[in-house]
Amino acid sequence: MAEKSSVQERAAQDTRSSGAVAGEEGSSPENRLARVRIVLINTTHPGNIGAAARAMKVMGLSSLHLVTPKIFPHAEATARASGADDLLQNAQVHESLDSALAGCPLVLGTSARLRSLPMPMLDARRASEQALEESAAHEVAILFGRERYGLINEEMQRCQYLVNIPSNPAYSSLNLAQAVQIIGYELRVAAIGGAGLSVPPADWEPVDDSQMEGLFGHLEQTLLDIRFLNPKQPKRLMMRLRRLFNRARPDQNEINILRGILKASQDVAERAEKAHE
Repeated sequence: MAEKSSVQERAAQDTRSSGAVAGEEGSSPENRLARVRIVLINTTHPGNIGAAARAMKVMGLSSLHLVTPKIFPHAEATARASGADDLLQNAQVHESLDSALAGCPLVLGTSARLRSLPMPMLDARRASEQALEESAAHEVAILFGRERYGLINEEMQRCQYLVNIPSNPAYSSLNLAQAVQIIGYELRVAAIGGAGLSVPPADWEPVDDSQMEGLFGHLEQTLLDIRFLNPKQPKRLMMRLRRLFNRARPDQNEINILRGILKASQDVAERAEKAHE
């Protein structure tokens, strides 16, 4: 019996050791960087896609996602990739932003423009540290908009944070590949340096973009049902509520609680409506 117990203890220890090694491998710089998606939205020129792929590969990034590119694949993209054509071959092309963000609890959006409704803003260094903190556990997406005018408001509302690259205010124009290169560099510095990285609470289970969108849809409908939201002008209030919940980063349990509250509110509103008929 003693020998059997000893064997079981060694087996359990081996299992724990294997799990620890797997955890260490999962949080290696290469694996952290591999879980960061570079998402290019509606890119006009195929050469910019190739140049962005080159910038990614130099910094150890490999996950390229393209949302409705104007022209892709294309020889110009391959030429500008300069040896990073494997990233182009493995790039995932999406018909919608929903598809590109599936499975990403953290979404960062690059933007140089100030908005009428300010959103949480990080500089490139702090954003990269945040991305690397979370990529040890799950996928992260960083959005880059169109060459001419960047991300539109609806796309920025899908982000928990906007990312700003400090530049000369008198001439702040960065092309797409340059922006990807700067973000890629900061990601690599964060990955190999590890400085400033923190560990989230053990019970924090972040939700992805689709679940956040489900919450926002449910919230808007509930506010309409209880007559709190003006159906003629819903967007301004919903933008502020989006900003609030994206900043709060609710986890899976909190989403369940919030949607339970919304459902109960709808039930009460429905009973009150029937009572007045």
